[in-house]
Amino acid sequence: MIEQSDQIQEFTIGQLGEDQDIQDIVYNLMANPNLAPINYFNDFTEESLDLALMSNEDTDETGIFSSFNGDMMAISTHAMHHHLEVDPQQATEILISKAVRKMICFGAEPQAISSCLYHINIADPNGQFIAAGAKKGLENACKKFNIKLADRKIRFDYFSAHGPVYPTIIISIMASISSKERMLTHSLKKKGNGIFMIGGSYDDVNSSEYLEFYHEISDSALPAFDIDVEVKLHSVMRKLIDHGLLNFANPVGKGGLFFTLLRAGLPSGLGFDITSDAEIRKDAFLFGEAMGRLVVGVDTEKVDDFVDLMSELKVPFFALGHVTKGEIRIDDESFGFIDKMTTAN
Repeated sequence: MIEQSDQIQEFTIGQLGEDQDIQDIVYNLMANPNLAPINYFNDFTEESLDLALMSNEDTDETGIFSSFNGDMMAISTHAMHHHLEVDPQQATEILISKAVRKMICFGAEPQAISSCLYHINIADPNGQFIAAGAKKGLENACKKFNIKLADRKIRFDYFSAHGPVYPTIIISIMASISSKERMLTHSLKKKGNGIFMIGGSYDDVNSSEYLEFYHEISDSALPAFDIDVEVKLHSVMRKLIDHGLLNFANPVGKGGLFFTLLRAGLPSGLGFDITSDAEIRKDAFLFGEAMGRLVVGVDTEKVDDFVDLMSELKVPFFALGHVTKGEIRIDDESFGFIDKMTTAN
């Protein structure tokens, strides 16, 4: 029988002082290669997708494209190395949840997933533990989200010459889009539009870029996650799209809420004025990477309808603030203008 690793993650958020310099955190994280706007391999450099101009020949860095027969499709690839050696099932479920959530935010319907495990030795008991857990995570997540596995096997890649590198699982997800009318993009659209967060807030910074890069603490648990909450969130998102209430949507992802909004603002040059949740630590609210959260934009004239539907659906949501002409403000404190946020200062 293969047993789970007995490694214990002892970090708690109480080890960090609550009186954090938010501006210092922001400008330090801007230098993080995983978050920096000058990283041409991430979303910061995406141009805003013009749905009206898409044709059969168009492709876009977002992974949304029109096939030769006119069908709208979306594809993306995601990787995870956190805690595969400790809790491979939940780590894999988190990875798939992130991928599905991103597709749902585009207005796409996830259809199938394929996967590959890298840097594990299947002849080693720990490698077998990781593979078995990842398999359970794949099967459970695909069942929960009603997605097909491209095949029933996990492909492996192991070379002893690689040396001590983290085990990593990589998945590719394919989704279909029924019509352009259902599609959303990730960028802020218009000054004055409302910005809302859907999902609960957590005093959680586990496995975040903020914790690992800014505080240099690499040993922490996986972020807050409940796969049933994810299923509910996806259902809510579909209803909001059906009612035509959103003008942009993003999963809260790498870098937390602040960098999710920054990624949304850079393509259009628009900023945001938001208020944090007084019941949650500000560093966790802005930079935590807990799962089960979406950021959405709502036209001013549709805000009442949005609030009514969200109240009817009985899902937690939070009015963050509104889109600005370019300034970034948090709790009435100015962080400058978004056109200056392209390099670390």
